[in-house]
Amino acid sequence: MLLKGKTAAISGAASARGIGLATARLFAEHGARIAILDIDEVAAKAAAESLGPEHVGLGCDVANKQSCLAAADQVLKAFGHVDCLINNAGVTQPVKTLDIDEQSWDRILDINTKGVLFLSQAFLPSMRARKKGSIACMSSVSAQRGGGIFGGPHYSAAKAGVLGLAKAMAREFGPDGIRVNCITPGLIQTDITGGKLTDEMRKDIIKGIPLSRLGDAADVAGCYLFLASDLSAYVTGAVIDVNGGMLIHG
Repeated sequence: MLLKGKTAAISGAASARGIGLATARLFAEHGARIAILDIDEVAAKAAAESLGPEHVGLGCDVANKQSCLAAADQVLKAFGHVDCLINNAGVTQPVKTLDIDEQSWDRILDINTKGVLFLSQAFLPSMRARKKGSIACMSSVSAQRGGGIFGGPHYSAAKAGVLGLAKAMAREFGPDGIRVNCITPGLIQTDITGGKLTDEMRKDIIKGIPLSRLGDAADVAGCYLFLASDLSAYVTGAVIDVNGGMLIHG
């Protein structure tokens, strides 16, 4: 087991078909104790209970710093320390540039980018005190290619901001033994995409994916597992593509 004796906090991990819960399940299979953080506290507790009695579920609004601090405090009281933080929470909105209003811009940036900062700030002091820790952040292929299937330009901007923030944190906290990395998924079949893809859309999208299929939550969870484990002990500031070859860098 790759995470035996380790603890992890995962944000946005209560959705039944989501990447966060798939990651929590995989981490638990590999021996970790999990804290599921989600804006839906009831769902977070239910998800944690489904994993087993040693796991905890807590309400947490990542866009609210006090909420992040309170959740981190509860996690640290329950586990004593956290080895890995997965900044997975996020939202999207399929609109065009001229249709983005200020409220929509703020919401997308607050949750996707500011949320990474606030939750990282909540857990970094305890990691720094122990001189060890791993933080993995959810970005997106849309940050790299300038737009996606279901995300507007403000989503691309938010996820590009995650890349810059994570790399800066990797540089700053590397001397403290803390690694910070990013994952950039392509089109993954989750609740966000569920019911929105027609058969025709699916066929057209798959034509542009060398591996000839859409991604599953488990595909992303596997990369999160790598970044949380000691297999990636010398990896920091990295961006790992999980897109089936949808975007291949030159």
